[in-house]
Amino acid sequence: MLKKVDKVLAALGNIKAMERLHVDTFTENMISDIDGDKIAESREGQLYITIEELNGYLFLETVILSGINIKTFKGGTLTFFGVEEDFVLKSDTKEIESDYSNVSNRFITKITFDINQKEIERIENRDYKGVRFNFKKKSLTLNMV
Repeated sequence: MLKKVDKVLAALGNIKAMERLHVDTFTENMISDIDGDKIAESREGQLYITIEELNGYLFLETVILSGINIKTFKGGTLTFFGVEEDFVLKSDTKEIESDYSNVSNRFITKITFDINQKEIERIENRDYKGVRFNFKKKSLTLNMV
């Protein structure tokens, strides 16, 4: 019933009704074709990573797939809870914004972190129990896969 009302409102030029009816295939394709390895997940979301090198600098490319809209201009931190010792990575960029897919009702967020070889080895050796992404006053906690 509401979908029919939205169709009528959209035909009359109502922008919000048009947005509700729009099918976002671009973002949904990004969600279904995520590159990298899934290293952590929970009910709150999933974390995929890829390690990149550019001119001798190492970067951890992450993709967070969750129901939470991540939007900040102050960056974020990714904390790996180690078996013996934790380590924290700071986001490379300060402006972070999620893309929303109304098809699957999820957000996809791409974030880059500076990383060194020792931290890469700890991730590859699975020397962590869980991961937490902090931004603003919110956090997303994930468990090792």
